[in-house]
Amino acid sequence: MAERPPTPSLSQAPLSPGLYLVATPIGNLRDITLRALDVLNACDVVLAEDTRVTAKLLNAYGLKKKLERYDEHSAARAGPKILEMLEGGARIAQCSDAGTPMVSDPGSRLAIEAIAAGHAVIPIPGASAPLAALTLAGLPTDRFMFVGFAPPKTAARRTFLAELANIRSTLIFFESGPRLSASLSDMAAVLGDRPAAVCRELTKLHETCVRGRLSELAADPKLDDPKGEIVVVVGPGEDEVATEADADAALAEALTRLPPGEAASEVAKALGVNRRDLYRKALALKDNR
Repeated sequence: MAERPPTPSLSQAPLSPGLYLVATPIGNLRDITLRALDVLNACDVVLAEDTRVTAKLLNAYGLKKKLERYDEHSAARAGPKILEMLEGGARIAQCSDAGTPMVSDPGSRLAIEAIAAGHAVIPIPGASAPLAALTLAGLPTDRFMFVGFAPPKTAARRTFLAELANIRSTLIFFESGPRLSASLSDMAAVLGDRPAAVCRELTKLHETCVRGRLSELAADPKLDDPKGEIVVVVGPGEDEVATEADADAALAEALTRLPPGEAASEVAKALGVNRRDLYRKALALKDNR
């Protein structure tokens, strides 16, 4: 029998009433935070997407708590009871199976309802698969967008990807093993052959990260129906160089709303062109009106 890891000394500070959104490990059980253990230890009840999964985490740290199921199938039935408990001053911890609640997780419904009812909602941050993959991918991190799962069928998936094509941010997707190769091919066709990374089994024993162009990843035999949890990170598209005609059209439109100096600044920032030249054109356009 594997030796149970020692439980850190838990805080004795009282826990205030409210709904606590507790991030749980995405693989390695040691990625739980001390604050999360404090909340799980002191709360009145733990809501779990799958009580068997959360029970393993609690058992690993010697915590014996009342577990109740809360997922997309039980939300309508369980929600009113949970809100009633919060009204009575209960301290409720909500966990997803892995990672941060509210991120591609059915718990968002309960949090929204609790906020609407005026109850305290407290985030207990921790492990997050999208952020772990972003830090591992080796792609720009200054602007990123989590988009979750793309549709499973090719036509719907390509339509979905087309809506993302002009977003100049790193994109983070969840994907399943059986759909991964087709999804990567569609990404290359719709988004362009961008740099990307496929991260699998993050924080687990067989964690891998394969980096390359989308077309290369789509053709990689190692990524043909891989097992485990998968995050795909796709780099931002390359900005197109604005033409003089583009700048003139944007400047003319901006001048209908702004004075010359502000119009020149707005267009220069948006298109990456010289502000001084734009300002001269803006003054000339104003004088000709």
